[in-house]
Amino acid sequence: MVPVRIGDRRTCGVVVSNAQGTYRAARGGAGAGAGATAAAGAGRFDAEPQGGMGTRLPHQSEWGAARSPAWADEAATALLPPVTDLDPAPLHPAAPVGARTAARQATRNGKRSASRSSVATSASESGPGLGSGSGSVPGDAPAPAPRPDTLRKLLPQALVVAFLAGGTVAFLAGDKDVRLTVDGEPRTLHTFAGDVEEVLEQQGVPVGEHDLVAPGRQAELHDGDEIVVRYGRPVSLTLDGHRRQLWTTAGTVDEALRELGVRAEGAHLSASRSSSIGRHGLDLDVRTERTVTFLADGRERTVRTNAATVREAVAQSGITLQNQDTTSVDPDSFPREGQTISVLRISGTEEVREEPVPFRTEKHKDATLFQGTEAVDIPGRAGVRRVTYAFRTVNGVKQRPKVTDSDIVKEPVTQVVRTGTKALPTTVAGTEGLNWQGLAHCEAGGRPNAVDPSGTYGGLYQFDTQTWHSLGGAGRPQDAPAGEQTFRAKRLYIQRGASPWPVCGRKLGG
Repeated sequence: MVPVRIGDRRTCGVVVSNAQGTYRAARGGAGAGAGATAAAGAGRFDAEPQGGMGTRLPHQSEWGAARSPAWADEAATALLPPVTDLDPAPLHPAAPVGARTAARQATRNGKRSASRSSVATSASESGPGLGSGSGSVPGDAPAPAPRPDTLRKLLPQALVVAFLAGGTVAFLAGDKDVRLTVDGEPRTLHTFAGDVEEVLEQQGVPVGEHDLVAPGRQAELHDGDEIVVRYGRPVSLTLDGHRRQLWTTAGTVDEALRELGVRAEGAHLSASRSSSIGRHGLDLDVRTERTVTFLADGRERTVRTNAATVREAVAQSGITLQNQDTTSVDPDSFPREGQTISVLRISGTEEVREEPVPFRTEKHKDATLFQGTEAVDIPGRAGVRRVTYAFRTVNGVKQRPKVTDSDIVKEPVTQVVRTGTKALPTTVAGTEGLNWQGLAHCEAGGRPNAVDPSGTYGGLYQFDTQTWHSLGGAGRPQDAPAGEQTFRAKRLYIQRGASPWPVCGRKLGG
């Protein structure tokens, strides 16, 4: 309760109450006093003017104040009976009553007291000497005109009544009945909020970027409005093999499919259409119905399928894959809309063959051997590989052999060779002055790589391989440098003379 001083030297306690309580206003003084109780929102309005005048409160408009509602005037008239004396009323809380209920109660009280107030009203409005035609009662004396001091005493009371009545009307005008539906759960509430966002904050309803609020968060709020909030839900959608991460405000799988524009007729769904989607979201696999054409056994078959793999679609078309039969695409791949797939009828046999595995050669330098000379320390040996070949016939057409398996049966042996790095001598005692160029021209036409038709002899001097090796040569004579061949020929001449060259040996003499 808040006491407020109004007027001169006399005390008027003014208290306004809301839903939490009621405040009483009272004024006391010698010869005149007034008490007023006003309730805003959930309270009531009562006024008790006290004084010796026995008249009702003048209309507020007569005092230059804002005009109060009609029901406030009636309540003030009904609740201001004339009294001759009253002590100052003690300030105490009044029982809270709803604002609308107070208004109706005040109206009823005004009607019940109409007969009592009509006499005073008629006396104040009629002049002296009016007859029965004017509504006066014969023999009644006219009421005296209000004195100025009486009006001054009533003015604060009238202002209090006008203030409390106007506050009650403003309070009632700001209250709104709003229907709030959050994820399908409705609730009705009273609020003084000015927009949608304020209501959501008051009700503790958080919303994010993926949530739906209708009308918008900044929309102005009016009495009777409906606010709908639908929370966003993450959906991991795999549509015909393609995975996407989406958000939806739908509450069920069927609603989500319609919202996302997914054609679900004839489709395979990993969850029932009526399944609900929780706030945590859902993993949804959708395979729509597609048209696929198969070419098999000289016939064409077209099917509508929602299969996950080509193999499943082949089975749905009534085609049986046997033994090595397969399809022109991976049987485990996803069949696409309008795809044409050939069925391959495969037959064939397998054959196992043993093939040699070449050995490799390792060479090491040897300073004791003349340049161009090689010595084999470990001869190489080829290994053996067992190879499996598949001979296939696809749709009646033979295919090239295909290696399906290969195993090493015997490992090859690496050959180890020493190669000389020692410089070759340029002369051999007893061979100088001979025409070695003429001998080479006669035997091989002067060509170091010459080979006879039988393949037995080679080089400038037509060595056989055995003679070549006995002279310290390596490999084949026709592969050695020309200088080495001449050096070996000179050594052979020291050993056997010109006999190794029975026809061309005479060229040595010039």
